Amino acid sequence: TADTGVGVQRTSARDAAADAAAEASIVSEVSIASASASETRTHPPRASNGRFVVRPAGAPASPDDDEEGLPADRFLDREISWLQFNERVLQLAADENVPLLERCRYLAIFASNLDEFFMVRVAGLKRRIATGIAVRSASGLEPREVLEQISLVAQELLSMQARVYRDQVRPALATEGITIVRWDELSDEERERLGAMFTSRLVPVLTPLAVDPAHPFPYISNLSLNLAVAVRDPETGERCFARVKVPETLPRFVALSDGSGWVLLEEIIAAKLDTLFLGMEIVEHRPFRVTRNADLSLEDEEADDLLAAVEMELRRRRFGRAVRLECDERMSADLAQLLLQELDLEPEDLSFHRAPIGLTGLFQLGSIDRPDLRDDPWPPMTPPRLAEAAEAGRSIFSVIRERDVLVHHPYESFADSVEELIRQASVDPKVLTIKVTLYRTSGDSPIARSLILAAERHKQVVALVELKARFDEEANITWAKQLEQAGVHVMYGLVGLKTHAKCVLIVREDDDGLRRYVHVGTGNYNSSTARLYEDLGLMSADPELGNDLAALFNHLTGYSREHDYERLVEAPRHLRPRLVELIDNEGARGERGHIVLKANSLADPGIIEALYAASRQGARVELLIRGICCLRPGVPGLSEHITVRSIVGRYLEHSRIYRFANGAGPGEPLYYIGSADLMPRNLDRRVEILVSVDDAAQRARLDQVLAAGLADDAPGWELGPDGAWSRRRPEAPYSSQRWLHETAHTPARKAGERG
Repeated sequence: TADTGVGVQRTSARDAAADAAAEASIVSEVSIASASASETRTHPPRASNGRFVVRPAGAPASPDDDEEGLPADRFLDREISWLQFNERVLQLAADENVPLLERCRYLAIFASNLDEFFMVRVAGLKRRIATGIAVRSASGLEPREVLEQISLVAQELLSMQARVYRDQVRPALATEGITIVRWDELSDEERERLGAMFTSRLVPVLTPLAVDPAHPFPYISNLSLNLAVAVRDPETGERCFARVKVPETLPRFVALSDGSGWVLLEEIIAAKLDTLFLGMEIVEHRPFRVTRNADLSLEDEEADDLLAAVEMELRRRRFGRAVRLECDERMSADLAQLLLQELDLEPEDLSFHRAPIGLTGLFQLGSIDRPDLRDDPWPPMTPPRLAEAAEAGRSIFSVIRERDVLVHHPYESFADSVEELIRQASVDPKVLTIKVTLYRTSGDSPIARSLILAAERHKQVVALVELKARFDEEANITWAKQLEQAGVHVMYGLVGLKTHAKCVLIVREDDDGLRRYVHVGTGNYNSSTARLYEDLGLMSADPELGNDLAALFNHLTGYSREHDYERLVEAPRHLRPRLVELIDNEGARGERGHIVLKANSLADPGIIEALYAASRQGARVELLIRGICCLRPGVPGLSEHITVRSIVGRYLEHSRIYRFANGAGPGEPLYYIGSADLMPRNLDRRVEILVSVDDAAQRARLDQVLAAGLADDAPGWELGPDGAWSRRRPEAPYSSQRWLHETAHTPARKAGERG
């Protein structure tokens, strides 16, 4: 079928350029620059690689600049910046220095990330446009312009993904005896075996759905893989459409009997379609997938029962509006147009794939038992002081009572520190009360089970469960019900705000009176992610911090409003003004000012403006931002004293560390760790906390973490003034994460922790 005249654009100039550069490595260079309004509308000069070129120093001001003469394009676009982060993940999949099965895992992570981006961010943009409440972004782009940019960049990323899979990872897997074969490459014996498997295991669960006047277009569930099938009746010549859903209950990759390789499940089904459409001619069959809006649109201010309202909204999520259609690149334009029309999508919502659709299935291959193709294992260590106490038969409370304990996961064991703290509290007869915030929990949560045990032992247990933690709503509802049935006082936070703070408060009757023990962390109380996410946690018996946490929980569970915190800074009331105050203070110090911020994302315009102002006053600003960064560094007269780096690696960099060189006084640094990123939602629409770290040895450890990522020889990525990320030293054997792992196990580190 011809591709013309049906409104489906199969390729673009961007695709053609990508094909022409297919031989070039994408490991050491990023091709996508974050768009801004002036770039989109006025097309400023570009370098030979197509990137935006910032106006040089001394150049005349643009009429788009604001009243203070600051460049109108000083904010990078949030959505494109996130796509750039996902490209950095893709670059690791292309890096031959990364073990092969880990490269499979990065490909799967990239695909999973992109799915969530469309389900949430793109869906949200479309919803705001449809309801007429969309506003121009800080980058100056209209929502429709942002969607246009997303469509172009996402297609470019998919082209890059296909090249990495087809030209690099798949051939490398074959070299190692892990062959992904097509149906036409199978032997007759293997086809016969898979045909028997199709008859016995697939036919009973497959349901071909025809589309005609008696059969309406079927509902296509979110992210389900399907075959679009065009059939022709040989007697009448009539051509019809049918859909066959690929079962999600079976593995995506089916192992061959001789262990020589794997074949995709959809290829087996496609090869046997004639048995599903007896007597019909199979004209065409191509895989496709639909992405739907999966973001909750709950107005909890209007909900009488938040738990019931979230459960209802989860049921509605299954039927969210379609926002993206993914098709095999060989699909005819007629078939693609039919799908677009039935799903009420536009041509720009269509992505063509040159690799298998939904490469999240590569998680399956990434779990193959081939240690030689994986990262070396890095077993976590028990924090030295906790290990010595356990050997001596002392409780964890005795250690915390002596001095605060700072733990760094996953280099240090989450199970032997945080989980052990709550486990001991659940069985300790001296413990009277346990209070905890739960944002994301694991499926079999040791912490939740300890809370249930504590309640069964008649301790007062309070769990503040965040029901609206995106994509963890069902797990949190399940745990909330189990906790409540066990006698735990379950709360759901404050109306209109998500509770994102990570904290535990334990009240214990010590020999010398009641004492509060606390934990404040940067990561969730989740056993699974604690092995994969880099996070920090502070355990303390400091009375001031105990009072702060007690006041915070009273605020969250009761009606108290105001409290003058000593070591905590809380959002949404105090965090934004406090951070701006500290940034302004460093700016006032001029060249003596120094700010180091480590966070997942930096997108808040107010914080970015404050950092720009500090830089213009001469303060040095060093930023370690894993994901989104809307600040444009290195621009003369605006941000020449600001650098931005990103670490994407074996562990997901998740901790937040905020260091201000003069925050506690001239020449006296102030350190905070906590749950809050530098985004409007964290500062204005969530309950977040930062805690000050006051112990000198623990501050030195935080400096160590920051220095590892900021070292001159540390590989990673650096953001340029043009909005593009470039990879630093991709060939370097040094890794900040490896160095931190090795440092955690050194005798000097253990001695320092004891001392």
